[in-house]
Amino acid sequence: MANDTQNLSLQDTTANPAPLGLLGFGMTTVLLNLHNAGFFPLDAMILAMGVFYGGIGQIIVGVMEWKKNNTFGATAFTSYGLFWLTLVALILLPKTGMVAASSPFAMGFYLSTWGLFSAVLFLGTFRLNRALQVVFGLLVILFFLLAAADFSGNHALKIIAGYEGILCGLSAIYTGLAQVMNEVFNREVAPLGVIK
Repeated sequence: MANDTQNLSLQDTTANPAPLGLLGFGMTTVLLNLHNAGFFPLDAMILAMGVFYGGIGQIIVGVMEWKKNNTFGATAFTSYGLFWLTLVALILLPKTGMVAASSPFAMGFYLSTWGLFSAVLFLGTFRLNRALQVVFGLLVILFFLLAAADFSGNHALKIIAGYEGILCGLSAIYTGLAQVMNEVFNREVAPLGVIK
């Protein structure tokens, strides 16, 4: 009887957390890049989204992906959740007077580092699906455009990055909602380009 109990494994019946993480990432990315494209100033709405939905929300999703034994999901969602929290901290900490604001040159390296990280994850998407390839491919371009804008001081480049970032965020929103709808309807109603 003891051996039978030891051989039993628990079946994971928890929901797929990835759509929540993709939506937290995508919606926050769209809003920040509407700012970068020049539609409105950086304000509390963007910072709140960065802390709660883009930041804490994605960290929770990362822990859920870890529980599901998904190393890619755990690494990506937790990291990008922490990206949003660090970005908000980089904006708010200097306003406290405790630390100096980062120079555009330093921010260029910050964004380049995230671009390199995203590029490696992009390679991993070639084993997942086409929709994630689009999300991560656009994200790599976004980070490097933003880094180039900071390194060069070229404001037009930041606006271009803003429009590209809107596309990146929309692709993540599509990918997240497609997973939800496909599960709800129990068939593919929104294609993800699953790799077989």
